[in-house]
Amino acid sequence: MTSFEEELRQDEEENRRELAFIRNQLPVDLKSRFSDDDIYYLMDAIVDYYFDSGILESSGDEVEIDMQQVADAITEQARRDKQGNFDPQEVVYVVEADMDFQEQNL
Repeated sequence: MTSFEEELRQDEEENRRELAFIRNQLPVDLKSRFSDDDIYYLMDAIVDYYFDSGILESSGDEVEIDMQQVADAITEQARRDKQGNFDPQEVVYVVEADMDFQEQNL
């Protein structure tokens, strides 16, 4: 069994890999529009959305996720959290890259 500190270190490393993956997937014109902190916030907001929406509790083998709906929800949450005024049409690229990363690392 790993220690709590080791788990935190592994989570941080996983987050860094995901950040790099998302940055690599973004269209060139969007790479400079999102800071690392923006992307980390969006990564957390995506996870929160999946938990709050009940998507993770689906009983089917495959779950249909509307990427635009996720992007719309997390951009609205970012406004409420005063984390930024993101364009949902741009955030959808982050949502798609996040999903691709998760699928590759199952």
